[in-house]
Amino acid sequence: MRDRLERVRERTNGYTVTPEQYIIAAYAALAALTLIVLSGAAVRLSGSGLGCPDWPRCYGHAYPPLNSHALIEFSNRVLTAPVSIAAGAAWVLALRRRPYRRDLARLSALLPLGVIAQAVLGGFTVRGALDYGWVMGHFALSMLILVAAVLLVWRARSERAHEHERAATGDRALVASIRGLVGLGALTIFAGTAATAAGPHAGGSPGQRINRLKFDGRATMDFVIHRHGEIALAFGLAAVAVWFLARRREAPAGVRRPLTVLCVLIALQGVVGLDQYKTHLPTELVWVHVALASAAWLATLWAAFAVGAAPARRGEIAAERPRGEVVAAG
Repeated sequence: MRDRLERVRERTNGYTVTPEQYIIAAYAALAALTLIVLSGAAVRLSGSGLGCPDWPRCYGHAYPPLNSHALIEFSNRVLTAPVSIAAGAAWVLALRRRPYRRDLARLSALLPLGVIAQAVLGGFTVRGALDYGWVMGHFALSMLILVAAVLLVWRARSERAHEHERAATGDRALVASIRGLVGLGALTIFAGTAATAAGPHAGGSPGQRINRLKFDGRATMDFVIHRHGEIALAFGLAAVAVWFLARRREAPAGVRRPLTVLCVLIALQGVVGLDQYKTHLPTELVWVHVALASAAWLATLWAAFAVGAAPARRGEIAAERPRGEVVAAG
């Protein structure tokens, strides 16, 4: 056995990955992690959340029975396998990337760890009979994993380890505004998960009792949905304001482009949100709503990473200047 491991090690030691090849792996991991968010939403909206009431097996077997809910739920579990491969490959290939970069190796390790955490949390969600707290945590963890995946792609596109830390603009106000946009976007997503937790799509099939977010029945759902709409409106107005600020300050195209995409996505979200409220939350529109929310989150993160870190103040630059350095007179 030891000899076999030595032979495998010898064969793989010579295998390396170029920076261009690694960028492809990082993008693949990001796409896979986004796909499983959408498939998970489809499971819930189809009422298949408890299609397999136990975990990791399905009705005590390694395969599901031939009914639609069980097949949908089990298919989402099976999809975890290629997602795990993509996330694991991003980490393994970061170790084989040449030139080697420690920041990519450490960051990419968060992806397979996140997938494992999601699998465990998914098991608790099933065993907790889709209690709204578990479901909200499950979606929130997905959004956090996407933060790591987007950051990995962004850093992989940089030639040097610290190149991504340089500000794309010299505008501290723009950097702060986009960072604030990320916080407001996260709040909007949280409010959206609360609205779903109070809404009619509990994730189970008819007849299954699932604990929902409620205080006084229907009034709670209306209250939460209205608050979500108000926060989403504030997010949209803030995105438009930041877009105008970036345009006025002549920010690079790499910063303005994701902000433009974000504004378009939020506008579409508003139309879909109003339509689904008037039509009493049909499953198809709710799924589109989740897909647009995920895309808007990715665009917000991309804009935040594109704008870079805030430029240092003059006092900070002077403090970092080595002692004895002579500053030429202007």
